[in-house]
Amino acid sequence: MNVRRLIPATAVAGVSTLGLMAVSACTASGAAERTDDGRLQVVASFYPMQYLAERIGGDRVAVTTLTKPGVEPHDLELKPRQTAELNDAGLIISLRGVQPAVDKAIEQAAAPHKVDAADLTELRHFDGSGHDHDGHEGETETEHAEHADESGHEEHEEHEEHEEHDHGTGGEAADPHLWLDPVKYAEVAEGVGAGFEKADPANAADYRKNTEALVAELTALDAEFEKGLEKASTRTFITTHSAFGYLAARYGLEQEGISGVGPESEPSPARIKELQEIAEKDKVTTVFFETLASDRTARTLADDTGLATDVLDPLEGITDKSRGDDYLQVMRANLAALQKALGAS
Repeated sequence: MNVRRLIPATAVAGVSTLGLMAVSACTASGAAERTDDGRLQVVASFYPMQYLAERIGGDRVAVTTLTKPGVEPHDLELKPRQTAELNDAGLIISLRGVQPAVDKAIEQAAAPHKVDAADLTELRHFDGSGHDHDGHEGETETEHAEHADESGHEEHEEHEEHEEHDHGTGGEAADPHLWLDPVKYAEVAEGVGAGFEKADPANAADYRKNTEALVAELTALDAEFEKGLEKASTRTFITTHSAFGYLAARYGLEQEGISGVGPESEPSPARIKELQEIAEKDKVTTVFFETLASDRTARTLADDTGLATDVLDPLEGITDKSRGDDYLQVMRANLAALQKALGAS
């Protein structure tokens, strides 16, 4: 079912309130650390959080990212200098569950304000193959949210049950790749904006204006994906990294991951055989790989099945190999790749 999915104003307002609750002040004074020219010092854990910080903070902030371009973020180990940056920051923006070492360091950091994107929207569970593991198989993200509203399961209750988001280990960990769904990313943007306002109230009006502009762009991106994928001849795509569960759920697609949510994990022979059968049954044309991990498994599967290969970027970092200079450009490149592979262009 193709339903128009714009971001409702009431949801945006609610997330803004939630964002304020999710910002933790770690010192009694709550005074933000600043650069010599008076800008708020912000540390972002990796690119999707860096993009939000730069877009929302604008020229009022100085943003440093812990994960440099070209570095695979999942296995990042922090250097002492980076730990010092966390302690000196006025605001830290991160996403729990992507980088275990970073999560631990942020928890111990003395920064006065912290925003964790995992607290700003509902996370979902997808199994190692990229299938919905919340009992809502075949349900779009919007339908799932409506179902959760009806059953009362989407209420944010101060996160009494903090899930261990042990990314890439299998089990019941929630999938953290929420930024690949423009609607969820907009919800997070609202919460991050609220965090900026609390950390630097003197410039709250600027942060609010920048947040509204970004949310409008993400709403437009959501509409582009909705329209661009509605007439696909197949709804199934195969990818090495099962990072696209939220995107697939949002637009009624079926993700088939080769190696699970960990980009470097190896598939079993049984999984390879299963994917070959899926490719034939669902008329899959393309095996996708990403820019920051090896494409060897994708190319081997493609060669064995006579399929094409292409890039579907999980946007964990921007490099000279990226099909665009920022989040919006790369997401539109992803849309074009999906349209071609799914027969929707």
